[in-house]
Formats: sequence, structure tokens, C-alpha cells
Amino acid sequence: MKTIYLDNNATTAVAPEVVDAMLPCLREFYGNPSSMYGPARQVAHRLEEARARVADLLGVSPAEIIFTSCGTESDSTAIWAALRANPDKRHFITSRVEHPAVKNLGEYLSRNGYRVTFMPVDSRGRPDLDFFYDHLSDDTALVSLMWANNETGTLFPVEEVARQVKERGIVFHTDAVQAVGKIPIRMADSAIDMLALSGHKLHAPKGVGALYVRKGTKFSPFMIGGHQESGRRGGTENVASVVGLGRAAALAADHMEAENTRVRQLRDKLETELLRRIPNAMINGDPEHRLPNTTNISFEYIEGESILLMMDELGICASSGSACTSGSLEPSHVLRAMGVPFTAAHGSVRFSLSVYNTEAEIDYVIEKLPAVIARLRDMSPFWQQVQTG
Repeated sequence: MKTIYLDNNATTAVAPEVVDAMLPCLREFYGNPSSMYGPARQVAHRLEEARARVADLLGVSPAEIIFTSCGTESDSTAIWAALRANPDKRHFITSRVEHPAVKNLGEYLSRNGYRVTFMPVDSRGRPDLDFFYDHLSDDTALVSLMWANNETGTLFPVEEVARQVKERGIVFHTDAVQAVGKIPIRMADSAIDMLALSGHKLHAPKGVGALYVRKGTKFSPFMIGGHQESGRRGGTENVASVVGLGRAAALAADHMEAENTRVRQLRDKLETELLRRIPNAMINGDPEHRLPNTTNISFEYIEGESILLMMDELGICASSGSACTSGSLEPSHVLRAMGVPFTAAHGSVRFSLSVYNTEAEIDYVIEKLPAVIARLRDMSPFWQQVQTG
């Protein structure tokens, strides 16, 4: 049975071109990039070539890119760097719908001497900017908002917020793990100070990420050790994966138009047909401002986990929430923050596509899923109550 993979916001397949770029670094180019001899210099050259490719994708200077182990490390590095650079300020603002990489760190900070404000969102997951601006103060050291929500795909107006924050001398960081590679990003004209990305969200391997730090931004390292990454992140670089990330960044730039045309069309077809064929289904998120590859649909009165299990039997892979919280039976904190009713939040499924999906795959899901939902509803006491009034 063929696997139809529609969970690309959780992780992506490593692109064949990325594997080809990495293999020489696992075989002949094994030197330490910090060493001085010839073979090591060849490795260092490949490392810097990858840095330039990531910088090109964001429209920044290679010197502004720090390689990390993942998006979470990039987020933690940015947040701790900003707070340590402003020791006299104890206020941090983020949102209620952040990925656990930021949300859980914010909760940790609130228990350890910082005042943390979690900005609410509306029913479409859009930020309450009036609330946000009202809570900025002279004590605010840092604002961290995600560029795109990992569960719903809703886009935050981070460029606009960064400009407003900059005028008050506050550092602005964005978790752009889901946005990079899916929508055009040009940081050269932006007021954003720091941006986190992760390799495995854009067809590079797991275990590698990057942090953009605008030139002139006060910074102190999170990983303290050697002189690597210009003294900003200790530890020998994961060269093979970094080279893979560089190749993936170049591919993402090449695929940007397809991501925003063909992938968007496939997503829209999937969404439109499922809503047309299945009653009591609804989109979660902002239909007008969201990632082109993502749709989050609630099928009322049934459990999302049951839907996933039955889709798995058909070879269809999707998610009932973010991969980082899928082990929890609690409803998604994102959908709860949006006020999605309990009977709908539990039946939510996130479909996230990539440039490797085909129309035949989408047609297969459209054909099979309505029967799955109908079968589960036949077993649901909540659905029976709705039918009998």
C-alpha cells in the first residue's frame, strides 16, 4: 500500500538532492572544519557554502547566520540572548498559540523571576494587537511571536509588529520554523532582530537548524564552549546536516513558486471537497492569511485520534495537532486559545502538504475520508444525540 504523506508540518522527507549533498561529508570530507590542514579546509568551505545558501533564502548576510541543532535550540538561544543582554528588564511578551519551544520556555521564565504576558488570539487564530500594544512597557526586554502557526497555518503580521516594537527599543524574535521555505521572506528590509528555522521542516535532515541574528543585535551565547560559529555557539558543527540544510535552502528557493501555486491548489481542492462531502466540518484558522500547504479541519463529535488510526489503515498520514504534543490527550492549546468548541477541537485533523504531493494522492484522500468520518460517527454517542435532537 502506498503511503500518502500529508504531515509535512511535523517533518518532511529528506530531498534526494539533499542526501546527495550530504553523503560526501559522511565519507571523504570528515575533517573538523576548525582545523588548519587542507582536508579540513575543504570541509570548512562546504560549511560556509551552506551558510551562504541559508542566508540567500532569507536575503541576509552569511555572517548573520548561526547553525544550531534544531528550531527549539534556535528559539531558546534567541530568547535567552535577548534577556541576558537586557538584565535590567524583566518583561517578555509572546502569544498563547506558540509552539512548545517558546510557550514552555515562557512558562518557565514566569516561574523564575520574569513577568510574561501571553497575548490572546481571536477565533481565527489572529493576534489581539490592541491587547499586545497596551501591554508593551519600558520594562519589556523581548517580544517573540511565531511567523506561522504550526497547527492552523495562520500567519502573524510579524513584520508590522517588529517595526512597532523596534521604535521602542525592544528586541523582536520570530519562530519562523513553519514559514521558511513556504512563503517568501526577505529579512534585509525587515525590523526583525532574530529568526529561528529548522532543517527538517524544509526537506533537510533532523538535528540541524539555524538562527538569524541581525548585525548589531546584542547577543550572548546559549551553548558556551569553543570558538565555533564565531564564538556564538560552542560545539563542532554537524557538517553533513549543515550541508544538507544549505542544499535544502537552495531547493526551497527554487520551489517557492510551486509551493504558492500548485501546492496551494492541491490544499484548496482537498479542503473544499472534504467540506462539501462531510457535514459538520469546519476550518480552523484564518482562511485568508495562512500557509499555502496547511489546512486544519474539525470533524465534529468524533475523536481526531480515531480518524488518524483509520486513515493510517488506508496509508494516509496526517496529524491531530502539533507533533510535539500529539502524545497528550488534552485538546490542542492552539484550538483552545481560539475558542474552538470542545466537540470540534477533539475531532481536528491537520493536513500539511509539500511539493512532492500529487493530485492523485489528494483525490484518494477525498474519496476515502468521508466514509471514515461516517463510520466513526455511527459509533459516536455525541453524534447520535445530535441526530435525535
